[in-house]
Amino acid sequence: MSQIAFLLNGDSVCLTNASPTRTLLDWLREDKGMTGTKEGCNEGDCGACTVMVSDETGVRAMNACILFLPQLNGKSVRTVEGLSGPDGELHPVQQAMVDHHGSQCGFCTPGFVMSMATAHLNGATDYDDQLAGNLCRCTGYAPIVQAAKTAASEPVPVWLSGAPDTPIAEPIESDTLALPRTADELAQWYEAHPDATLIGGATDVGLWVTKQLRDLGPVAFLNGVQDLKDTSVSDEDIHIGAGVTITDLGTLMSEHHPSFAEMIRRYGSTQVRNAATIGGNIANGSPIGDGPPALIALGATLYLRKGDRRRSLSLEDFFIDYGKQDREPGEFVEAISIPRQPDHLRCYKISKRFDQDISAVCGCFNIMIEHDQVTAVRIAFGGMAGIPKRASHVEAALIGQPWTAETIAAARPAFTKDFTPLSDMRASATYRLQSAQNLLDRFFAETEGTATNVLEVRA
Repeated sequence: MSQIAFLLNGDSVCLTNASPTRTLLDWLREDKGMTGTKEGCNEGDCGACTVMVSDETGVRAMNACILFLPQLNGKSVRTVEGLSGPDGELHPVQQAMVDHHGSQCGFCTPGFVMSMATAHLNGATDYDDQLAGNLCRCTGYAPIVQAAKTAASEPVPVWLSGAPDTPIAEPIESDTLALPRTADELAQWYEAHPDATLIGGATDVGLWVTKQLRDLGPVAFLNGVQDLKDTSVSDEDIHIGAGVTITDLGTLMSEHHPSFAEMIRRYGSTQVRNAATIGGNIANGSPIGDGPPALIALGATLYLRKGDRRRSLSLEDFFIDYGKQDREPGEFVEAISIPRQPDHLRCYKISKRFDQDISAVCGCFNIMIEHDQVTAVRIAFGGMAGIPKRASHVEAALIGQPWTAETIAAARPAFTKDFTPLSDMRASATYRLQSAQNLLDRFFAETEGTATNVLEVRA
């Protein structure tokens, strides 16, 4: 018998033998009759289902539609029904939405106010980022953003201040469900259940259930494995546990490779980044995942574990072919490390929308130039092949050459030797190839002092 315990709007909840792939959104609306949290896209894009989730690490906005009940074990959840005070006092963001006419049809409003309330509690004022995962189709964003700005000067309501007294997250282990607390527990269970599905943040796997209606079979949730969330920085490398969220990875990278961190800012939305993990981003093997090209360009090493056996390999060697990775049954991604190095990395994400969109092309360039000559180069792309892939022929065309426009022009044709991109709904093969070549030009232009960032260039 498995029991999942958490707080819901301050009240204790204990669920016995709940379906491990039942989403919080469905449980709230269908079992609890709490319909304030809305179902929009049901895939983590629109933010109508946003809730506030708290634990010992802090308070984060998350998408209830792709948040499975076991992921809440030992946490505190607050929905829009629990945002106002015990006597009906409005939260400052709710009052500001009223004052600034921030709601018309109201469908998106619960999600907006939950994102705004979480940002308000955390003191976050980067509203374009905090609200990028909440879509409004009728009100327009100006009054909503103004409401967030107005509420920022108000104190956090007393009923939200202080860490909630969350229940202890007890380990759960059966043939169909595991909530391990350590990597050792995970390794033992997964070796015995090699056909199981591992779930980190469920930002990808969640759609297997909500959109594809798949039966996942045995599942293990990794968000409670604390040692997979560890990071360390030494003189030799930056070590990152597979369970580190994309949000926390962005914070870490801002200190060492700011261009990588800036690209992470465009990875999904705040809600998605708060749940998604770098290990999941790698292990799912997507050819358009934004993490691997940057990590490959930085020369990252991947650490895999099966039972008590561990091995390491270059991240670029992990990806074999579309949908195929160098990972045995029962083996999981435990960590990634990046060699310490001077920061020469530049990452460029090409997508139809600036925020919350999947890359058509993602190019990462790690090029060292000394005395106007290329002395070291690693270039990797996503969206250009069936796997994240290095541009080895382009690298060969650059290494040892003078850093000039002529060298860049001579290297452009090498892209056709490295990549044969496909045409799909996001971009044509011709567009992808030309974009990749143009990104090399962009990198060169930046080293020459030319402004190329669309957020900085002014007419």
